[in-house]
Amino acid sequence: MVQTILIVDDEENLREMARLYLEREGYRVVEAGNGRDALYVARYEKPDLVLLDLMMPEMGGYDFMRLFTKESDTPVIMLTAKMEESEKVAGLELGADDYVTKPFGIQELIARVRAVLRRARTPTSLPEILRSGDITLDRTGRTVRVRGRTVDLTPFEYELLETFLLSPGRAFSRIDLLESVSGDAYEGYERTIDVHIRNLRTKIEQEPSKPSYIQTVYGMGYRFSAEEE
Repeated sequence: MVQTILIVDDEENLREMARLYLEREGYRVVEAGNGRDALYVARYEKPDLVLLDLMMPEMGGYDFMRLFTKESDTPVIMLTAKMEESEKVAGLELGADDYVTKPFGIQELIARVRAVLRRARTPTSLPEILRSGDITLDRTGRTVRVRGRTVDLTPFEYELLETFLLSPGRAFSRIDLLESVSGDAYEGYERTIDVHIRNLRTKIEQEPSKPSYIQTVYGMGYRFSAEEE
């Protein structure tokens, strides 16, 4: 089945270049020039992935994500010309899965698209229900319940939690987690894991500042330890 990618950017030349290369890779591509139009296109086209510029007229990328992530779990890759880490962190906290800094190489963009789309593949040999402590993850319905209530996770957060639940007690480096969730790891991007971990902790921990599930392994990364039931 052909996967659809929505490119949202006010630079027509960039959209056309990205479209050309992505279509050569076999993807179906739809476009929008601002966040407002992108909401309509996304609701109609149901894309498998969104490539999203942050700075656009009428509705920028941040405002788009605030609305879009409430109604869809479609993964988002930010396209940002800004180099400040705070800008990237802000996008990740709103639910983006990855980012590419402009100007970018087209092969890097394609690699990131493949990596994010690869997360949708669910191995059939693994158990459908994963439980640990008071957390239940249903892999068939892609739902998570914590202490009896459903919590909404971004696709990246969901994949992180699934990775932890499949290997409780294992110490993961940031690169390990990035490779497990994305299928690829890029030097310099492993610290984005910290943002996703912080967001995930706020959703599953009783005291995010004193986590009992996702524990920091100093000098390495993170480990998942179940609370006693």
